[in-house]
Amino acid sequence: MASVVRSEADQRVVGNLPLELTSFVGRRRELAEARRLFESSRLLTLTGIGGVGKTRLAIRLASALQRVFRDGAWLVELGEQTDPELLEDYVAVILGVRPVSSSDPLHTVIDYCSDRSLLLVLDNCEHLVDAVALFAGAILRRCAGVKILATSRESLGMGGEVTMRVPSLTTPQQQPREFEGLAQYESVSLFTERAASVVPGFTLTEENKRAVAHICHDLDGLPLPIELAAARLRGMSAEQIMDRLSDRYRLLTSGGRDVPSRQQTLRLSIDWSYDLCSPPEQQLWGRLTVFSGGFELDAAEGVCGQESSSTEVLDLVTALVEKSILIREEIDGTVRYHLLDLLREYGREKAEISNDYVELRRRQRDWFEALVVRAEAEWISDRQAAWIARLGREQHNVYDALEFSISTTGEARSATRMVGALYRFWLSGGLLVQARYWTDRALNTEDRELDPFRVDVLAIDAVNHAMQGELERAQALVDESWLLANALADVRSRGLAAWGDGYVDTFRGNFDTATAKLESALTLFRLDENLLHVVIGLDTLGIAYFLSGALDRSVECNEETLAITVPANEVMFQAFALGTLGLVGWLRGELDDARDYLTRSLRILDAPMNSAWCIEPLAWIAAAQRDWKNSAVLLGAAAMYWQKVGGRLAGLPGLSPHHDTAAETARRAMGKSAFDKSFRNGFVMSEGEAVAYALDERRSVPGSSSTEAPHLTRREQQVAELVARGLTNRAIAEHLVISLRTAQGHVEHVLTKLGFTSRAQIAAWFVSTEQETDSRG
Repeated sequence: MASVVRSEADQRVVGNLPLELTSFVGRRRELAEARRLFESSRLLTLTGIGGVGKTRLAIRLASALQRVFRDGAWLVELGEQTDPELLEDYVAVILGVRPVSSSDPLHTVIDYCSDRSLLLVLDNCEHLVDAVALFAGAILRRCAGVKILATSRESLGMGGEVTMRVPSLTTPQQQPREFEGLAQYESVSLFTERAASVVPGFTLTEENKRAVAHICHDLDGLPLPIELAAARLRGMSAEQIMDRLSDRYRLLTSGGRDVPSRQQTLRLSIDWSYDLCSPPEQQLWGRLTVFSGGFELDAAEGVCGQESSSTEVLDLVTALVEKSILIREEIDGTVRYHLLDLLREYGREKAEISNDYVELRRRQRDWFEALVVRAEAEWISDRQAAWIARLGREQHNVYDALEFSISTTGEARSATRMVGALYRFWLSGGLLVQARYWTDRALNTEDRELDPFRVDVLAIDAVNHAMQGELERAQALVDESWLLANALADVRSRGLAAWGDGYVDTFRGNFDTATAKLESALTLFRLDENLLHVVIGLDTLGIAYFLSGALDRSVECNEETLAITVPANEVMFQAFALGTLGLVGWLRGELDDARDYLTRSLRILDAPMNSAWCIEPLAWIAAAQRDWKNSAVLLGAAAMYWQKVGGRLAGLPGLSPHHDTAAETARRAMGKSAFDKSFRNGFVMSEGEAVAYALDERRSVPGSSSTEAPHLTRREQQVAELVARGLTNRAIAEHLVISLRTAQGHVEHVLTKLGFTSRAQIAAWFVSTEQETDSRG
């Protein structure tokens, strides 16, 4: 064994962890999780992008665990060390041991640690990751009493290592409602505390809270830039800082002299990460900035990897995840990646230097145009639900592709093609505002070539305007669609013009001309052998016949729709057909059948537009059966949906009297105050709560009143209320000051005790029990 000499003074010191000079803000969950992971592993690596607070978290964790180690906790700061050959020497110096003559420094450290109990904190390992991995492996294999806590922008990649990604601090959304509860967000607390050290007496006020919220949001909740921003309060107000964050790299350059040079400015911190990447990784980082709102692997391969194989792109994406450049998220089995805004802005600067960014945007447009066209082609199939989910995830990217096509000369046809393909997606989600915005913009481009897809957009835009009561504008669009369709002189274009014309007449209440035009459109769609258009024609015709009173013909149209969509396992038009059959049942006075159709429709598709169309008539049925309170709640829930999709009853005439009758009779029976309260309870429901209430799932538990459910503990009642308010498990944990694991356990107990399977059922149950308690009071 090599001789090890240690000075007398060193022997009296156990550890070298620095004292904290500033307060430690937040991170309760991360500390608890890291401590739990460290209990079952001898090597824990905290990973994350630069400036996220890995070092502070590691030192706080080491301080909490220090007493467990007889020989202390030792911080080895590697950020300024550049030579991997000197790593073992540097650790030996930190531990206060020195080899005798020519002894190997690694063997010296091993000899010293072999019979000791100590914690090594290896900080900022990313630029020495290979050397650190070899060193850590040697120490852990030979020194049973040693544990290692490492921080790095990428994992060490060795056996026995447990990694934990350090996330950004909790941060308010860009426009929190009334900016309530800002102080509960960790990023806001950090900014406020650091601001108070710069400007004594600084507090969060009505005047500055909007600016503080935006600063924390725009800086991605990263502690380093937030602290740099707070330091700027020496010469600026919070509002001025917020306004200048568009030039954040110049603004955030006021780090303290006592911090590592790479952390003295925001740009140096990100430069450090960039320099750690290989040239192919740097190139991909820049290219990935063309995506917004995240991306999936197939998009990265299609847009950014045209010169590479799919395996190479996967390897590079994985490397960027490991280096904490990309954040990997998995939701419902789908993996998505995204860049923090700061890293996206930085990478875009690098990509634009290469002068191929416009071509990169064109590739992005081409790929997402192909995606939405493929979605349209598979809409009448069992793939529809998956396409609705995928397009929902890709809205930001799709809208970027549309923006490129609309704003680039000669690209208008791509815009009209995409808008036409996207309309069914917008309709399924009740996204009529987005549909109108993009149809109007696609039509206002300067390109006026004979574009067959422009007919699609004209017809769609005519329907959008008619839905919102703008019938003159709708008719002008119909007239233009006919001019273009006649110029093109093809069956498809004339069918679309007839469809738009008939639908606008439906909104006008001209049902005779509407049904005639829609029958003509359906005939043309059949000749064109376009199954999607045939289903669209049947759906619209069924509505027009229902409103005209020709109920038998409406039933025929909707039953034909079901004959096509049910075998194909299609969702949207199947739900629409069932909903219209429910309305037919309502008009015929067959209330039980009507309710059955409407609830079946709602179970198949609970998207906003369909939910509005189903919950509204369920309120009428409740009123007709003198179930006044439920009618009022359902009317409120329907109003919530109509507000989302842009107007009560989506502009269709003839149905308003049914709504008015239900509301007036319920208000008269209950009294204005009780009716308004129940209506309000429905209006403030979330979408999930409204659907659960409408499906009567709140009654799946005997004795749904809170006063009849003593089997829920007081804490479980609190948790049920927070679930009803829409809080996630993490938010519940923060609100009740408990761990995330404990909050998850409480939610599971509530679900088990009430016999429920979803949070929406808990929410609907809580609302109904509150109503019953109020009525008894």
